[in-house]
Amino acid sequence: MRGPEEVESAEDLLALERQVCFALAVASRSVVSLYRPLLEPMGLTHPQYLVMLALWQHEPLSVTRIGQLLQLEPATLSPLLKRLEVAGLVIRRRDPQNERTLKVTLTPRGRQLREQALDIPPAVIERLGMSVDDLKSLHQTLTELIGQVNRPHAAADMADTEGTAPSTVG
Repeated sequence: MRGPEEVESAEDLLALERQVCFALAVASRSVVSLYRPLLEPMGLTHPQYLVMLALWQHEPLSVTRIGQLLQLEPATLSPLLKRLEVAGLVIRRRDPQNERTLKVTLTPRGRQLREQALDIPPAVIERLGMSVDDLKSLHQTLTELIGQVNRPHAAADMADTEGTAPSTVG
């Protein structure tokens, strides 16, 4: 049987407002919702916008490489690419040097859409009401978090720390 301090400590560990996963989930939904009205005139969803960002920066890309950059599974990425192709923004073709590789390139319309997209980041910054320095710091922290979670031995590290009681929990 647990003593009063142990019960209180266990309850604190399970407090919703202390969960990193909860804060990240709410923040993600909230930020993505800021993008929706900005992307609608471009005919893009937020996941499609991410694909377009990758292509505007690195075109041409294989489907595999887009999946790596966006950390998306092929089952999620394939329908996104099909919809972008139907919208006339990308072309998917087999690589002549390697028939197993599907390359994605932008259409002229897809390239032109980049000009319209240049207005998105400043509009998001304005809607967030945060300084650019604060957003850069947040980005750096989140990038570090992603790196930690994606480390090959992260699962083993988490198992090693199960007995600790951090101030914020997952």
